[in-house]
Amino acid sequence: MNKTILLEDLGRKDYKETWDYQETLFKAILDTKIKNRREDLGLETQNHFLFVEHPHVYTLGKSGDLSNLLLSEAELAAKEATFYKINRGGDITYHGPGQVVGYPILDLDNFFTDIHKYLRFLEEVIILTLADYGLETERSPGETGVWLGVGTPFARKICAMGVRASRWVTMHGFALNVNADLGYFDNIIPCGIKGKAVTTLNNELGVEHVDEDAVKAKILKHFSTLFEAEFNSKKAD
Repeated sequence: MNKTILLEDLGRKDYKETWDYQETLFKAILDTKIKNRREDLGLETQNHFLFVEHPHVYTLGKSGDLSNLLLSEAELAAKEATFYKINRGGDITYHGPGQVVGYPILDLDNFFTDIHKYLRFLEEVIILTLADYGLETERSPGETGVWLGVGTPFARKICAMGVRASRWVTMHGFALNVNADLGYFDNIIPCGIKGKAVTTLNNELGVEHVDEDAVKAKILKHFSTLFEAEFNSKKAD
């Protein structure tokens, strides 16, 4: 089993370009697995982890409801935002500047073949990362992601998650609101969940700005521990 993960920080990159890149990496892993099965070659499959920050964009998962987008095409253009229907699970979410977005593209045969466990581990990575900042966050029953104030009138989501998996290969991932502009969430019903707010790390800490590189470092530390993995940096093209 290969537990080395190739790490790339793509900086700020268009959503569709990043999605296409994910698909390329995803397909390469699938092709290797199919070839191994057909020809019994025993070739090693790669694992990838992409950090990225997107320009303003709304994405709707395959089970999502388009009515949860509260903007017309003209209003999207006025806000310099784009919209895509995509092939992950979940409903609608927003990505934009000030978010730390992570896309693990893993062959879970290298780790464990359990999608439920995989999602819980992703949540735990974020929960442990936010604990490093003194925040007590948690899961909300039946709702993937990481929250504060679950069970109170002040429940608020700080990290959204949605993944796709085929033959135990994953793509898409999580979006942690670090310094994001929460005004953009007013244009959707986030994740299709009414009556619950969204928050950011800098708001919860009462500071103007949180160092996003420091957040990424903490995420990688907890990810490597939980997944018993090692990261190797790969320079983006």
